[in-house]
Amino acid sequence: MEYKTSQENGLKKKHNAMKVLIAEDDLISCKALEKSIKEWGYKVVVARDGEEAWQIAKKDKIHLAILDWMMPGMNGVELSRKIRQEYQDKKSKYVYIILLTGRDKQDDIIQGLSTGADDYMTKPFSFQELKVRLQNGERIIKLEEERIKLASYDSLTKIWNHNKILEFLGEELERGKRDNQSTGVIMADIDYFKQINDSYGHLVGDSVLIEVASRLEKTLRTYDKIGRYGGDKIGRYGGDEMLVVIPNCNEVNVKQIGERLCLSVSQDEVYTEAGDLKVTISLGCASSETYLNASGKYLVQVSDKALYLAKKEGRNRIVLANSPKQNE
Repeated sequence: MEYKTSQENGLKKKHNAMKVLIAEDDLISCKALEKSIKEWGYKVVVARDGEEAWQIAKKDKIHLAILDWMMPGMNGVELSRKIRQEYQDKKSKYVYIILLTGRDKQDDIIQGLSTGADDYMTKPFSFQELKVRLQNGERIIKLEEERIKLASYDSLTKIWNHNKILEFLGEELERGKRDNQSTGVIMADIDYFKQINDSYGHLVGDSVLIEVASRLEKTLRTYDKIGRYGGDKIGRYGGDEMLVVIPNCNEVNVKQIGERLCLSVSQDEVYTEAGDLKVTISLGCASSETYLNASGKYLVQVSDKALYLAKKEGRNRIVLANSPKQNE
């Protein structure tokens, strides 16, 4: 049995700690909050005014936010409203907001909570009470993340589902535009999958689909460790089609990764109740390097067209969108 030292456990806990944004323009109050919250085991990011806090909230992965109502420029109520508006369409992200204020009238409390704040504390407040409220917020965030996770995965293959992988694609394209980086897209499809279902039944077909998804996901994780890329995502687009999204990936690299994925499926037979089956996949790929400012929908379309050509050319291969053969 492997035992971990208290130092190792402490490092792991710190690594997994939730991040708290403090937006407070009073220097003494801000320092006191920062010191206490760090001692409670959270990571802390500090902003001196509402505008700085807003820029952090847009770019950083914030789990909880403590916002002072009265700040120069954008106040805590306005900031709370903007955070809610920014993330209301992003089902994968939720920020638990606690407002701090000297106001204690019922109308003020109602106004603060109506902007989207989750909790409200009146100054002066007990730091022990704040700790408990942060813990409550942390528990709610964890429950919400678990709900989102369950709603984001394909129940059969355990990879991301259709909506989630398209959401990732949209996010990566936006990030790529900001950072002047290309995003790679690969559409993969199991060869002769209908024949597998027809010949051996859908239970065998399901086991093939599960194993193929597993091999593709493991290959991407391995490539994350040894290659230049990170954050690659795979999701079930529909049926036996799977969509791969690869950040910071140009035309040459997306094809190289596609070839690795193709080989990962074909090199070993897939064990099923009907016996070991030879399974291959066909892939179509594209990069936003070629299709500048293209939408996610368009990149999926050109990848799907390239996938069709890979099938037409004999299967068990990858075709790059916008290759010479497609223009003949």
